[in-house]
Amino acid sequence: MILADAGCEVSLWGRRKELADAINQTRVNPDYLPGVRLPESVRATADPAEAMAGADFAVLVVPSQTLRENLAAWAPLLGPQTVLVSLMKGIELGTAKRMTEVLQEVAGVGPERVAVVSGPNLAREIANRQPAATVVACTDESVAKRLQTACHTPYFRPYTNTDVVGCELGGAVKNVIGLAVGMADGMGLGDNTKATLITRGLAETTRLGVALGADPLTFAGLAGMGDLVATCSSPLSRNHTFGTNLGRGMTLEQAVAATSQTAEGVKSCESVLDLARRSGVDMPIVEAVVDVVHNGRPTREVLKGLMARSAKPERR
Repeated sequence: MILADAGCEVSLWGRRKELADAINQTRVNPDYLPGVRLPESVRATADPAEAMAGADFAVLVVPSQTLRENLAAWAPLLGPQTVLVSLMKGIELGTAKRMTEVLQEVAGVGPERVAVVSGPNLAREIANRQPAATVVACTDESVAKRLQTACHTPYFRPYTNTDVVGCELGGAVKNVIGLAVGMADGMGLGDNTKATLITRGLAETTRLGVALGADPLTFAGLAGMGDLVATCSSPLSRNHTFGTNLGRGMTLEQAVAATSQTAEGVKSCESVLDLARRSGVDMPIVEAVVDVVHNGRPTREVLKGLMARSAKPERR
């Protein structure tokens, strides 16, 4: 919708032909955005070759853990100049690779043909054309500027950045912190607890980013603090909602059943922790989320362990 409102012709690929047909016939995606009318310049198809034909930008929004398999099938369809744009906010399980690293590896393209869009961009609010801003990042600033133009509308304001690593890590780790804040909400804890988790979560994210070569200032911007605040404070956030259900006592299976869309932090918390350990970075909140989500430890027990950690200077 944003790309179309900015004047682009958009082909939307979907895996189910019946849903693509419904979008073309009614201009509405009944399963995921009922009540939101899509512009006439958005056409849906279940054929990836048709969707990719002549594309300047291929915007990828599949669940992060499915990217490698899907892209292996799509890579031969890419044009020689097509820029791959990641909206995925996760770290690959097993490899601990960021999504842009997977894109470059599987598609065989250089970093100048890979970009990231990340920021406080809750889908339902944007679908209602409420004002929002974001970051479009690419190591090639000219590519970032082209993408900025392609998605700049009266209600959506993109800023450019060349710090792909920082923007990407901000988007991936905030999902994990969103789970933690949701758990606190589900446990009935107050704003002091949540503010502590958000702030110390940002500190963890920044430590990891700096270790991997990111600019620490990125984490003070839209792709860092901005995205983190939106995810941790909004009931529209899937990760926050998932964490809230866990904090209320649901099992992992029950929380999954109650969630209709992907909560990236559920799987990515393990790969973020893996990446942190490989990088020699301490991330206690991420580790606590893994303990709850995948090791079955009670939320109150994990919180007690976090509070019992040894005191230290704030900047560590």
